[in-house]
Amino acid sequence: MTDKYSPAGPARRPLVATAAAAASALLLAGCTSSSGQSEAAAAGATAGMLPSSHIHGVAIDPADGRLLLATHDGLFDVGDDGESTHIGPVIDLMGFAVRGPGHFLASGHPGPDADLPEPVGLIESTDGGRTWEPRSRQGESDFHALTVSDAGILGYDGSLVRSADGEEWEQLLIPAAPAALAAAPDGRTILATTEQGLLSSLDGGRSWVRNDGAPLLQVVDWADDGMNVAGVDSSGAVWTSADAARTWQAGPKLESPPQAVAATSSVGASLRITVVTTTALVESDDGGLTFEVVLED
Repeated sequence: MTDKYSPAGPARRPLVATAAAAASALLLAGCTSSSGQSEAAAAGATAGMLPSSHIHGVAIDPADGRLLLATHDGLFDVGDDGESTHIGPVIDLMGFAVRGPGHFLASGHPGPDADLPEPVGLIESTDGGRTWEPRSRQGESDFHALTVSDAGILGYDGSLVRSADGEEWEQLLIPAAPAALAAAPDGRTILATTEQGLLSSLDGGRSWVRNDGAPLLQVVDWADDGMNVAGVDSSGAVWTSADAARTWQAGPKLESPPQAVAATSSVGASLRITVVTTTALVESDDGGLTFEVVLED
């Protein structure tokens, strides 16, 4: 489906939502290497359409408010006109995290134009994703779950590992494989979505307990205020917490299962939630009460 656009930006259509349903089984999915992809193909996204069928992460760059999509074909930003623009080399960005303005961390598989090992390990960009430099674990780690905080980096590549500097790593234990990791800004509290339910750690990932009463989330993200959390279960139901994941409120049900979620907040503003589903990119500016379609498949 193609949206119509005005000079002020894309015409967003309200998303018709139903009441949240009971969560179903968590889906864990991965991608193969993108070595067969070309940058020309990756850059061929049409305005108003998702740039890739495999989107592993969504985020907001604090440098300029750009909406970023980490995909099987590399990094894209979504402009006000609804056009998705490819940034940098083709890398299958299985893991992606924003560390600061224009400062990103990622992991995954290199494309044909990326001079990186397979897998890429932990890589870093300090120029908004235009170029990437190896940091550590090259040829060793493909982080499918990656989160960053003031305390450092937490990643899962079959094992849970933590690093304060991105160079030296400590292996930790976790009761179940996480599909997504989300760290509070200070890095003390971590959330992990798993098939066994939402897990919480209050000591930076050293120990874990099941978050009783929480929905069976597939993706989750922590807003930068340290209190608001947003997640989506595998049925597409949106859930929010305003008390650091202690209690949860059900929101609308989206039209398809989620691939990624981002939560952002600022003083005096409502919680902004951005969700990539299997068929659309949708956003809420009212804390998850209503959503509008930004891009569609």
